Amino acid sequence: MNLVKTEEPAVSEAAVSRHRGILETAAQLICSDGYERTSMNAIAEACQLTKAGLYHHIRSKEHLLSEIMHYGMDIFEEQVLSQVSGITDPVERLETTLDKHVQLVTGGRNKEVTVILHEHDTLTGDARAQINARKKNYVRFLEASFAEAIAQGRIRQVEPKVAAFTFLGMVNWIYKWHRADGEFSPQRIAQEMRRILFGGLVDEVSPPSVESGERKQG
Repeated sequence: MNLVKTEEPAVSEAAVSRHRGILETAAQLICSDGYERTSMNAIAEACQLTKAGLYHHIRSKEHLLSEIMHYGMDIFEEQVLSQVSGITDPVERLETTLDKHVQLVTGGRNKEVTVILHEHDTLTGDARAQINARKKNYVRFLEASFAEAIAQGRIRQVEPKVAAFTFLGMVNWIYKWHRADGEFSPQRIAQEMRRILFGGLVDEVSPPSVESGERKQG
């Protein structure tokens, strides 16, 4: 018996664009009001759809959240990881990763990524496991890069996993305090974070002696 493989119908660019528009609109609402307080009616209205029309594109509210997070990870991997994975120097790789990650979370296309950070405990079951697996890939990438830099004597001896999570903690918290019209530009934030993370905070100079301190006081 001959089996003929049927091809799945191609999805039009218009349909893909429409679906992304729904994810982006929903992400904005969830960032503003939180997942629990954002209703499907509100999302449908913002997307200029009926509620039934919205369910034509997604299966459930949690499915929508999962798709937003995967979309955010796609954006992150495209704009950050794919741009730095070919850099051979581990310190340059880490510094460039920090720059691009900061640019992403402070830019206009950051709501989908923010949802990943802000609603990380909301997903359940397989959906949560899938997103966590993609996030762990980034942690492993950072950890391996720090380990490589240590092995080459480029940075001091530290625990790579702690360094990786310190890196993530600094950058991932930006969305909590950064404002587009605020004091610091994304470039300035990235510059200062590079200085703190890779330069350290303590100058390599001897502290003033007790005697010199006493002379100043006298």
